[in-house]
Amino acid sequence: MNEYDSDFVSQYLINMGYMPIEDPAEADIILINTCTVREKAEHKAYSLMGRISSLKKKRPWIKIGVMGCIAQQEAENLMERFPGLDLVIGPRDIYEFDEIIQRVLEGEKIVSTKLDIIPRIPALRDDFFKGKVKAFISIMQGCNNFCSYCIVPYVRGREVSRPPHEIINEAKFLVSHGIKDITLLGQNVNSYLFNDNGKIIRFSDLIKLLAEIDGLLRLRFTTSHPKDLSDDLIDCFYTLNKLCSHIHLPFQAGSNRILKRMNRNYTREHYMELVRKLREARPDIAITSDVMVGFPGETEEDFQDTLDLIEKVRFDSVFSFKYSDRKGTKASMMPDKINEQEKLKRLKTLQELQKRITLDINKRYEGRIVEVLCEGRSKRGDLWTGRNSQNKIVNFRSDKDELPGNMVKVKILKGYANSLFGEKYYVR
Repeated sequence: MNEYDSDFVSQYLINMGYMPIEDPAEADIILINTCTVREKAEHKAYSLMGRISSLKKKRPWIKIGVMGCIAQQEAENLMERFPGLDLVIGPRDIYEFDEIIQRVLEGEKIVSTKLDIIPRIPALRDDFFKGKVKAFISIMQGCNNFCSYCIVPYVRGREVSRPPHEIINEAKFLVSHGIKDITLLGQNVNSYLFNDNGKIIRFSDLIKLLAEIDGLLRLRFTTSHPKDLSDDLIDCFYTLNKLCSHIHLPFQAGSNRILKRMNRNYTREHYMELVRKLREARPDIAITSDVMVGFPGETEEDFQDTLDLIEKVRFDSVFSFKYSDRKGTKASMMPDKINEQEKLKRLKTLQELQKRITLDINKRYEGRIVEVLCEGRSKRGDLWTGRNSQNKIVNFRSDKDELPGNMVKVKILKGYANSLFGEKYYVR
């Protein structure tokens, strides 16, 4: 979502005559896009703000802004803490970015953190996506779930979905400019719902409409909430070839007691039934997830329930993290906090388990032929890279130059913990 928001404001700045630059020390406008969902990301953002603000000592005319979730949550406090800031703009306010940045350039210092702004289509540029094969589309904003640990509803606002025709037009524009792989974004993407002149368009309906676009090869979405994963959406994995064989479905905890304290509104049994249905609809589907350790009151038995769920489901990968208090959430006021040492111990145990599972899953690709959407040269430079339908990074050898955007058949020679390695496969 943050990458999409950054691209959103970048296109406005380019339209105004500005050009992207690698070194912030040489920039005229610097925008820091922030996240406050995790404590670590918040600390990194504050550290960056301090370093960037110091640039004004040598170049006092530059404009510095902070956007995203920290901007929404801290607002005026940021201006006081970092006097060098010229702009603090919340996630919803980027839809009025063209008007706001103009006022900043004219000398105003602005704090804008409204949550009632309706999302709109970005200022799409013909040249912005040149050379890219993947892109994002934000289809909705906000969240209505109020999980007890999560700050998102407070900094992103209530759920509001964009009109389907806007999304389809944006997708067609991207495809016409070389994009082959589109990821639909939302804080709770599968709760998308739009009343189109009396006709109710749900997320599964939107996916079916997008799958009809000629030239679009792959369609993905993130992030899903288990309580909104409908049978209609699961059926799309069975009926739509363009919908990739991958879903990110956070489970957060394997204990029903902790799930209730988290206000997740599902049980481990319901979650595992969803996994069963997904694998029945698309047997080769890759399932990734988010999981938290050390939630207030989590006992050793609760933690073992989480490990048990990971063993039973066998996720392709998991984003795991320690619980940290987020200001203003219900969980931050709960008693029975788990100490840092115990949280670290549990996190290490969980990560070691998942690492073994991921490596085992990836090694099972060895000898198989997979379709890879080529994205260009790998970081090493001597290989090509791309992703398969399961969203796994595939680095491969080829005896000729591969064009980004081409589908390439690759024989997997080696499965690693974070990627697959292979060589281009020729049908003989």
